[in-house]
Amino acid sequence: MAGNGSGRRHTREDVAETALRILDDVGLPDLTMRRLAAALDVQPSALYWHFPNKQTLLAELADRIVMRGPALQSAADAPWAERVRVEASALRDSLLAYRDGAEVVASTYALGLGEGRALQRLTSAVRSGGFDDETADRAGTALLHFLLGHVSHEQQRIQYDSIGVLATGEAPASPLDESDSAASFAFGVDLLVGGLELTRREAASEVSRSRT
Repeated sequence: MAGNGSGRRHTREDVAETALRILDDVGLPDLTMRRLAAALDVQPSALYWHFPNKQTLLAELADRIVMRGPALQSAADAPWAERVRVEASALRDSLLAYRDGAEVVASTYALGLGEGRALQRLTSAVRSGGFDDETADRAGTALLHFLLGHVSHEQQRIQYDSIGVLATGEAPASPLDESDSAASFAFGVDLLVGGLELTRREAASEVSRSRT
């Protein structure tokens, strides 16, 4: 634990939760170790008892963001396609709940840090459909890339709107449906799920033909 001038000792939990609050208040670019230390009333060096660098702190935040969504026990026995849709939607909600949530998770994933819970959840949902490990891993990764890209775009639009930045008439039209981002996201997930189902049907037909 790290102390401060008042004698209070901060836990790893204190540091992570304070960092999440700062992230939500000022965004990822302004979440610095110095700002975090000031909020906790400690020297920046005291933070390194819990997190050796900012990257490991962000990995912890990414794991917390991903797991802050509601429990999904109701989807555990659902058909695989529905499980994928439910997991993807729940993860989108979790990322949107924090300012720059998608960027935090994407940067952590790119560095190979954290527990990779978002990918684990998506891959597990695909694997429940009887797909082999390689297919489940690739499909989970594709779903995660779509999720992060889509939510990153949504959060950028939210931030631009909040500061009054409007698209000019000469700007190219957005490729996403700004009027209903949730529906646009669901449509993309359905495309990926449909492709997986088609792949499975073709594989089953190939097996059937080989047996005749």
